[in-house]
Amino acid sequence: STEEQKKPKKITPFSFMSSIVAAAFGVQTNKNRERDFEHGKFHHFIIGGIIFAVLFIFIVIGVVKLVMHNAGV
Repeated sequence: STEEQKKPKKITPFSFMSSIVAAAFGVQTNKNRERDFEHGKFHHFIIGGIIFAVLFIFIVIGVVKLVMHNAGV
């Protein structure tokens, strides 16, 4: 029972997405990082990171355009 508590949990879709976001902002916990390396697949995190980066860039561009439009520029 104590060994099961010490083992990191399997990666769920939510934990996968939260790991990508946390890593992108540099706030990933050591426990989650170890879980990702033990149970995750490298290429999933690479693809997820690229998708996150592209979405983040488009969101920032959209927010800037919205602010500039509302400012009358």
